[in-house]
Order: sequence, then C-alpha cells, then structure tokens
Amino acid sequence: MTAHQLTRFARTALSLAAAALAASAAHAQTTGNDVAAKDEAAPRAVDDKVRLGTITVVGSGGKLGSGLMINDDSVKGRSTVTKASIEKDRATGNSYQTIALLPGVNTYNYDATGLFGGGLSIRGFNSDQLGFTVNGVPVNDSGNYAVYPQEFIDTENVCQTSVAQGSTELETASGGASGGAVSIITCDPTDQRRVRASQTVGGLHMTRSYVRFDTGRFANDMAKLFISVSHTEADKWKGQGKAKKDHVDFGFSLDLSEDNKILGSVLYNRAVNNNIFNPTLAQLNANGYSGDFATTFKPRLAPVAGTAQTETGASGPAVYYGTSLNPFENVIASVSGSFKIAKDTYLKVQPYFWYGFGNGGWSDLALSEQTGLLGGAKDINGDGDTLDTVRVARASVTRTQRPGVTSEISTTLGDHTLKAGIWYERAQHRQTQPAVQFNADGSPSDTWLRNGCVQRVDGSCYQGRDWKTISTSYQVYVNDQFSFMGDRGLLSLGVRLPTVSRDVTSFASEGAIRAYADAAATKFTNVNQGYQIKRDFHEALPQIGVRFNLDARQQVFANVAKNFRAPANFAFTGANVRFVGGVIQPIQDIKAETSIMTDLGYRFQSRDLSFTATFFNSDFKNRQANVTDPNTLVSVYTNAGRVTNRGVELEAGSGVFGGFSVYGSLTAQKSEMKDNLVVSSATNGAAPVVLPTAGKQFGTTPRFMAGLAVQYEHGPFYARLKGKYTGSQYATLMNDEQAPGYLVGDLDAGYKFGDFGMVKNTKLALNISNIGNVRYRNPSSGTVTNAVAYQGSTVSAPTYYLGAPRLTTLTLSADFE
Repeated sequence: MTAHQLTRFARTALSLAAAALAASAAHAQTTGNDVAAKDEAAPRAVDDKVRLGTITVVGSGGKLGSGLMINDDSVKGRSTVTKASIEKDRATGNSYQTIALLPGVNTYNYDATGLFGGGLSIRGFNSDQLGFTVNGVPVNDSGNYAVYPQEFIDTENVCQTSVAQGSTELETASGGASGGAVSIITCDPTDQRRVRASQTVGGLHMTRSYVRFDTGRFANDMAKLFISVSHTEADKWKGQGKAKKDHVDFGFSLDLSEDNKILGSVLYNRAVNNNIFNPTLAQLNANGYSGDFATTFKPRLAPVAGTAQTETGASGPAVYYGTSLNPFENVIASVSGSFKIAKDTYLKVQPYFWYGFGNGGWSDLALSEQTGLLGGAKDINGDGDTLDTVRVARASVTRTQRPGVTSEISTTLGDHTLKAGIWYERAQHRQTQPAVQFNADGSPSDTWLRNGCVQRVDGSCYQGRDWKTISTSYQVYVNDQFSFMGDRGLLSLGVRLPTVSRDVTSFASEGAIRAYADAAATKFTNVNQGYQIKRDFHEALPQIGVRFNLDARQQVFANVAKNFRAPANFAFTGANVRFVGGVIQPIQDIKAETSIMTDLGYRFQSRDLSFTATFFNSDFKNRQANVTDPNTLVSVYTNAGRVTNRGVELEAGSGVFGGFSVYGSLTAQKSEMKDNLVVSSATNGAAPVVLPTAGKQFGTTPRFMAGLAVQYEHGPFYARLKGKYTGSQYATLMNDEQAPGYLVGDLDAGYKFGDFGMVKNTKLALNISNIGNVRYRNPSSGTVTNAVAYQGSTVSAPTYYLGAPRLTTLTLSADFE
C-alpha cells in the first residue's frame, strides 16, 4: 500500500467516526441532564469486584464501535473488546485475532483458523514482554515468557479482552512485563439453565463441535456453574498435516452474600499440530509461497551387522512433515474470592495453578553410536554393532508446574481508595530433549516423548538438553487513588516491588558447553558437564497517573510508569553460558530489562461517539533482544542497550445509527536503537564484533497501522467488514531486510432465525478471512542481520510467517432450554 492509499484509509476510518458524531448532534437536542442519562447506557469499564487486576464491562457492549470500544475512565491508555464483538468472530479464533484492530497492536496468526497460534507486538513490545493474564492468572511461560493464545479459552466462553498498551496494572502478577498487558476474562455461568451447541464447518476440511451446559442458579440461588467441551480439526493451509484440538472449560460462581463472592475456573487444552514451515526470504523465493516440510519420508537404511552405516539427518524444509509436530496440553485453574472484612474494607484472594506439558522443535537427527552418547558406545539400530550413525527423531520437551497466589486488602477513607497486596509464585520448569526411533511412516515412535527414548549404556535417556529451572517470584504493591474536585479528577499513586529469583540447574547431557582455560583464552573445548546458576532480579516500579474531567463528556489523562522484565531462564543455559577456569558464567551479564512508559491523552465519551487520542513515549534500558530460529529453537540472547519508541494512537467508535456502527484506529510510531550491538564471536578464537545499530529502527515495529470495522445490524441480520493495514517493518536490527506493508480484510455475517419450540436463539454465522486473498509476510521476532556472515560472526537469516489465504467457514448454533 502506498503512502497515499494509507492516508486515504486512515482518513476513511476517522471521517466515518466524525460523521457519526455529526449525526449524533443532529439526532436529538437534549438538555445536560438528558445527555448524562443518555450516556449512562454506553458500555463502560469498571473495576472487577472479585478478580484482581481486571475490569468488567457494564452497559451493552454492542452499542459502541460494534463492540470494539467502551468508555473508560482509566488514568492511562487502555482498549477493550466486548462480548458483542467476540461472538461474531470465527469460533476457532484466539485472543490475538480478537484484538487485531486495536491501536498499537501489531498481530498476525500462523493460519486463518487460529489453531496454530500467532505473533504479537504492542508499541514495539513483543508478546514475551507483555503481561498476559486469564481471569487474573499469569499465563506467560515461566521460563521465557512466551505466549500461546490458541491454548487459553474457547471463544464462546470469552466475555472481554482488554489491552493496556503501555503498562500493567499494579495488581498484575508478572515479573516479565516491560511493556503493557493483555487481560482475558471468561463469561460467568448464566442465571438460567441452558445447553448451547454449535457446529462449524468450512475450508481446510475444518470441523468443530462445541457444547456448553449452564446449570442456572441453585442452592438457594447462591451458586451456578458451567462446563463446555469442544473438538476441532483442520488441515494446514499449505503442505500436509493438520491441527487437532480438544478443549474443556469449567467455571463456577458462588454468592455467599452481597459482599462476599467466589469465582473459579478450570481451563484444559490438549492439542496435536503438525508445524507450518516458516521460510527465510531465500527459501521463500526458491520454494514458493506454499513451500512447506517434505511430504515423503526418506527411507531408513536396513541394519547390517559388522558394517559401518551412515545415515544423514535433515533440517529445515527437508524434514518430513509427519516428524515436525507440536503436541501440548495444559491446565489453568484458579479461584477468586472477595470478602468484606470491615466497613468499606475488602479482602481479595486468588490462588491458582498452571500446568503444561508438551514438545516442539522436532529434528531428524543423525546420531553416532560411537560418539553421540554420554558414557560410551551404544547399539541404537539393533544390528549388533556400534559402528553406525543412525537417524533418530528428537524434540524439546517442557513440563511446567506453577502454583501461585495473589491477595489484596482495599479500603475507602474519604476521597481515598487504598490498596495493598502481595503476589507469590514458585514455578518448576523442566526442559529436556530426548530422542526416539522413527516409525516406518516417518512419525516418531512416541509423539509425546514419554516412552521409548534412545538410551545410553547405563539405561538413562539421551538428552540434547537437561535443565531444571525453579523461578520464585513475589511482589508487594501499594496504591492510593485520590478523587478530587467533586470526583472530576482522579490521582493514582502506586508502587510495586517485584523480585524474580532464577535457580537454573543444567544436568550433564549431550548438549556441549564451551570451556576456556581462563578469561584471556580465545580457544575453547566442548564439555558435557553439569552446573548450577542462581540470580536474583528486583526493582522498584512506581506509577503515577491522573485523569481530569473537563466536562460530562471530555477528559484528559496522563500516566508515567516504570516496567520491569527479568531475563528469561535460557539466558543461563546452552549457548549463553561457558566455563572459564572451571567456573560457570553467562557469556553476557544480562541485566533486567526496564522501561519508562509515558501516556498523555484526551477522551471524548458518549453513547453516540467515543474518541481517544494517546501520545506515548517509552525509554528502554538493557532491552533484551531474543534472536530465534523457529525451526531449530536455537536462540541467541543479547543486550540491545537503550531503545526509545514514541508515537500516537487514535481510536474512535460510533453508536448505532440506522443499524450502522463504525470503529477505527490509527497508530503512528517510531522505534529507535540508541546503542551499537556487541556480538560475541561464533567462531573459535575470533574477536567480538560490533554492529552499527545505533540510530536504526528496532525490528518488528511497523511505523504505521490502521484498523477499520463497519457493521450493519437490522433485526435478525448482521454483517461486519473489517480491514487492517500493517505498515512495512524491519526484520533485522541492522535494517538490511524489510517486510512490506499489507492490507487484509475480513467479513463476518450472520442471521438469527429465532426460536423453534425448545430450540432457542438459532443462528447461522458466516466468517470469511483475507477476503482479498492477499499474500504477505511477518518477521518471526527478527534477527540481527540478513547476512550469512558478518565480520567473521555467523548469523541466521530472519524467517517469516506467511499470510494464510482466504478461508470461509459456517457455524450453526442454538440453545436448548
């Protein structure tokens, strides 16, 4: 898209919103009291009375911006998508797709179904720099802070998703959010008994069945609960393979009294996906847009006793698709309680448990029987000798057990609302890399890598890595919200004090570590030796914000917050550590990443139109650059120094006029690196090199983005057209490779047939994504440079996630009461 086209697109979004404002002015002439009464019906954010660090929406979400915007009195920039919008999305979608049109949000999915996950950055913060919560529970990976949105919740059970673009709430349980936050809230059980069922079919041989049962209120109307079950399957959009997902959501509500309430949920997910190959630009040009993993399995050599046989492995697109898998299962369980303990004083408590087990990064590895295993030679292929190099299937396994609890006491004293809370979590993160034999069809003998591992002489399993990380996190926070000038103004003062302790143990494995004789040595040897590293990271994080109402509909706000992200656990493992004189130490002394985020904004809010303009600035210190090859899971962890990102976000949503409603957003930003990047040599004995990155733009941060949604709803029919423009973005820190900008449109439509006896609320929904069948690419987290080698230092070229082609699905749903 040209700059002229972008300007026209942005003007369209904002002019439509302005037209809605003019229409509302002509729609009726009202008194001041009438205006206030009228605006009360607009959807608005209020603090959640039970869950910590979350909001709820009062009013009808569909009455403003087609459900993509609500009125908000926060002291900082925040955007919320309501149930009215989410329920029109494709049933298989995930939270990244839900928030795609919001200001500051740069997101994409690996496919149109949402079953394979996706990528996200907000104001230049990658998803692993944001604080993600589900019902107030932190769901970033406890080791590397990664986010897997396809695992969380079935779309039908999500009531709202909120984005705080610049900083988390003080209550948010996170030690890894140097950027903003994303909060996802499930719908409570319904008051009336109901069974809801839906069936989705469509392209890619997609089929999805969903059933939810709500008990309605029971036990003297104190309790209610729901349980839902779904099963989904769909083919990959390119190559061979598919996604298969089974999901169960459970929730309950218990009202002990008006001031004492308990909410709880258990969210279970089990999925087995074939991976989608993400090419470099060279591979894309060579293999075409539909290039994927190999569709035939290279035959194995028949074992022959007494003969040295050598098999060769495979990497990249040469790996057989049936080998490249991603099985995973996880549980997110929590209970949230709010109890009145004195006048205007409440205690909130939220214990939770997160469990995950799965694997990824499969490779077709050639393993030597003589030298490939610790402890000596071993006959792997069963031919009676130890002379061979044998192909095996290897993947990285992760098992996480993560209990935690957050609690808070709040009280009101005159014009002051005071809060004080504490969060504690102890996560055990076990990461191994076993290998198993291939089946005849090329699939691993055990997809989940629980049984049948390739063994060493002593009977233990081969491990390409063998790490255990205990991450202990805790935080205390205090907050004073002071209302002044008859509630026209709100001043919020707060501070949180997070601490993250990393206790990393690496057991001896086949994964070698470099060893140097002393600090001056340039030559190294590879050793297979265990070690332990402990590091503590802590910071004081103040927040100050103010909001002032200019009149009944206009307000200004300002907020300054300091954010913090402890280094990921892999900063102390594998290629990121070395032995020097027999002592283990990180190659780089990675410090915690911190940022200062400033928001300055204006809001006009009414039922007929809302408009928000937010100017923001972020100053990073010790920004951590994670350079990852998604096909091999090899990472290089570096300190990118200081980075600034500043810009403006515009957001507007209209009420409903003649059945039409409009939502638009516009983001303009610039992210600039302030320091050159020191790169450690990857060749034996070579000196370190310095890349001239100062003054260049940080990767994966588009300078311009714009979103637009136009909805028409009349009686039982609705239709919504959505468009998102994403500007060009650099794929490397050296700015020597760039992904071009692109515009993608989606269509959501439906018809509500009404009731047929005991069958209620029958609806048929149509969802078409990428209606223009646009081809585009997004960098996968970026890398240093596109050069194969730079001044003697070998680097990996950036890889890309490609835009999936048009996908059409139909969903038929109904309630049974």
